[in-house]
Amino acid sequence: MKNRSNLFLGILLIAVGAWLAATKQVPSLQAFTENMTGAMWTIAAGVLILVIGLLTGAPGMAVPASIVAGIGGILFYQDRVGDYSSWSYMWTLIPGFVGVGSILAGVLGENTRRNISNGLRTIGFSAVLFLVFGTFLGNLDFLGEYGVAILLILLGLFILARGFWRGGGHHETG
Repeated sequence: MKNRSNLFLGILLIAVGAWLAATKQVPSLQAFTENMTGAMWTIAAGVLILVIGLLTGAPGMAVPASIVAGIGGILFYQDRVGDYSSWSYMWTLIPGFVGVGSILAGVLGENTRRNISNGLRTIGFSAVLFLVFGTFLGNLDFLGEYGVAILLILLGLFILARGFWRGGGHHETG
């Protein structure tokens, strides 16, 4: 485990050092980095974490990479639109970012079936949270006046039906 940590730190230091040297030598890179917002740096940090995970053979690094890049995406949206109050419901996307990272880790070979299954379930949970909190705190109405309500009712019915199918509709008596 310590060797992997050393490898991660070594690659990180080399990447940052190479980037700093490149920005000193290539003026267009320096101009590019000066125009990057904090949100873009956050997304870039997520990508760097993923690349380091791939280079060190640690597919599980896709989870923190997805979280960091996803938060960067939220910040980018907020900067572009100027809707900083959206954080009151946008935080509900973070479990979805965990789900995306889990799926990526599964695709990259770490407990493939379990990670993909858990990732999809987590994304679904995050989507429900987003719809609920976004409806009440963010006035989401992209599906029309009753769209979110209908979607939540259908999702609830699906979850109930799935529970009956899996359990065979039987319940235990004490």
